[in-house]
Amino acid sequence: MLKGIVLKSTGSWYSVKSEEGKIYQCRVKGKLRQNIAFSTNPVAVGDEVLLEIEDEHLALILEVLPRKNYIIRKSTNLSRKGHIIASNIDQALLLVTIKKPKTLIGFIDRFLVSAEAFHIPSILLFHKTDQYNEQEKEELSRLIKVYENAGYKCIETSVVSGEGTEELKKIIKNKISLFSGFSGAGKSTLTNFLEPELKLKTAELSVQHETGKHTTTFAEMFPLSLGGYIIDSPGIRGFGLIDMEKQNLSHYFPEMLKVLDNCRFSNCMHVNEPGCAIKKGVKENSISTLRYQSYLSMLNEDQDENFRSDDYA
Repeated sequence: MLKGIVLKSTGSWYSVKSEEGKIYQCRVKGKLRQNIAFSTNPVAVGDEVLLEIEDEHLALILEVLPRKNYIIRKSTNLSRKGHIIASNIDQALLLVTIKKPKTLIGFIDRFLVSAEAFHIPSILLFHKTDQYNEQEKEELSRLIKVYENAGYKCIETSVVSGEGTEELKKIIKNKISLFSGFSGAGKSTLTNFLEPELKLKTAELSVQHETGKHTTTFAEMFPLSLGGYIIDSPGIRGFGLIDMEKQNLSHYFPEMLKVLDNCRFSNCMHVNEPGCAIKKGVKENSISTLRYQSYLSMLNEDQDENFRSDDYA
């Protein structure tokens, strides 16, 4: 048997790079498919797998080796199952845009909570900064302040001006980095800028809805000439949480985690309880009202993923 890493998933076929550097097109052995039933995709990009070679180009995936971590979202088709976006990630980079498309607070926070739950460091890339007018730049500054205060690294980026790209190259060097965000946020364009030889397909936004057209259909891992990999994931409009205990939800907000021990009650849910340190933090502006509203939304399990769409304030 050979060991390899999954570079691309198309649902039923997988591109796997063996330890010797050869690429095989693989199917999943039926028995394996039955054994992994909690997700819609039993094999994910980034998985380390064991292969049985069938011929020079084809192989069977016999086993998925234990994952260091993975990031998962609720399947849009099967609400009780999850879809693993990628596994064995060193860091997750979420592209955030103020307009065309506008990234919603609820989406950002659900993504970050999922990453925190599986111990994946996250960085926010506030992208397309060359496109913003003065009012939008002020909006951007307010949003960056929210997430820097929460403890997240924030980088302003633009492929037009080159802003932030040199810092970004240093961050992704020799690491496995997941790029995620709304369709049209510029994941593929930014990836092409960082690694021009890839020539990933890009497209203009839909004029009517100012949203992307899903040019990336399946997640795929690309090697970087500076070392490491980028995982370019399909653009997504919602991020439903899965396998999340309500009692633990506040643990995945770093700014809330810092003050949890100061709550009067050890089982405080931070809603109506007296002596709540988190509510005190919101009142004193040490915890963002927007982030707290996201927490309440997740606590109430917004099944339709109707995220906040108002301005960042």
